[in-house]
Amino acid sequence: MKTALVFLCLLFLTCAGDPDHTEPRTLQYLRIGDGSAREFQFPQNTRGVIVISSQYRSSGGRKGRDSLKQTLRVRSLDPDVISILNVSDSGPQSSYTISIRSGLPGTAPLLLQLLELSRDAEPLLIEERSDYSIRVEAAPEHMEAGGLQHFSENPVLFALLPLIFVNKCAFGCKVEVEVLLALLRRPVPLLLGVAAQFLLMPLYAFALSQLAALPTALALGLVITCSAPGGGGGYLYSLLLGGDVTLAICMTLVSTVVATAAMPLSSALYGRLLGVHAALHVPFVKILGTLLFIAIPISLGLLVKLRVPAVASVLLALIRPFSFVLIVGGIFMAYQMGSSILAHVRAPMVVVGVTVPVFGLLAGLALARLAGLASPQRRTVGIEVGVQNSLLALAVMQLSFQRAEADYASQAPFIVALSSTSEMLLLVLAHIARSRLCPPAPATRTLS
Repeated sequence: MKTALVFLCLLFLTCAGDPDHTEPRTLQYLRIGDGSAREFQFPQNTRGVIVISSQYRSSGGRKGRDSLKQTLRVRSLDPDVISILNVSDSGPQSSYTISIRSGLPGTAPLLLQLLELSRDAEPLLIEERSDYSIRVEAAPEHMEAGGLQHFSENPVLFALLPLIFVNKCAFGCKVEVEVLLALLRRPVPLLLGVAAQFLLMPLYAFALSQLAALPTALALGLVITCSAPGGGGGYLYSLLLGGDVTLAICMTLVSTVVATAAMPLSSALYGRLLGVHAALHVPFVKILGTLLFIAIPISLGLLVKLRVPAVASVLLALIRPFSFVLIVGGIFMAYQMGSSILAHVRAPMVVVGVTVPVFGLLAGLALARLAGLASPQRRTVGIEVGVQNSLLALAVMQLSFQRAEADYASQAPFIVALSSTSEMLLLVLAHIARSRLCPPAPATRTLS
């Protein structure tokens, strides 16, 4: 990030209104520059200072002049555009230096509060102004530092790809033809997954973003993440948590196909509700690639199971350790790829992102229980609803917005991806510990 110390009262000065505009009936003590301009330009991704002068002089009427002190509080009303680093006195009750840092392009009003302090009394508000603002201008594209510009060059991703392919082949060996035929006859779990994934989850994301008062970019990123289909890790967690692997694979494939129509509809609907009118680009090529990367190795594994049972036995023996390695590798890779984006993430976004997998899991379990599904199917439906394909949401952000806005909105899918992987890993470890400490009782046979 480049650094620039800029005295806004002297440089980058543009007047947003009438230079002669004043408030005739109100005494005004605070001023930036000569007080005529109300809006100031500032470059994106820079640090700088504002010098605010004060013409207020205390009369010393309360406890005497020596016991009174004047101070200034400054707050940005849009911290995503401008953040206040510190406020320091530049002279004896005459001026203050405010250090700021610019972020996303936009306009941020400033709230200025001039206070008079005393040792024995509450601070007295002398003046409050919110008519000054700072407009942050977008930096040229070649000067922006994109957090995802090396996304496809991540070495960990290339190291994991062969392992992922072999692991998917092993999952193909777990597919049971009888379960597939049963799902064709009674596709209730598949329908539950589609309804929860593309109706319930986006609605939850929108409501939660409004409740948490997230900025528009983060709210849109969260909604798009929750509009994405089930992630490929869903059937991995189903295996480790005692779910129905065949159902998990089918749910992932079906939700990915449905996403080609559901994601554009959801994006358009909630984008309009959030006031985002830009066209969102759904990555159909990536969706097709996801389908092929799931269908081809799993079909190959099913063929191996039918034709070469000995090789299938080896793959089945490797499936659990490979799956565990992929979970840990996925956490590391997600953090490494998004570290620059997550460096400035704030607590509300973390809290919101952590709740998404939990809500999806509980909602899926509840719907499956109401539908009367068996325990392994209930677990699978819950897992599939709670795990989103965050990579598709990232692709939507990167294709639809400029680099700075895209990286900012990408905080949501990264937080959700890290949360779902971490939470599922904790569930897997708890499941393993429980099975070791409290093994299921052996089945007893009764003699007739």
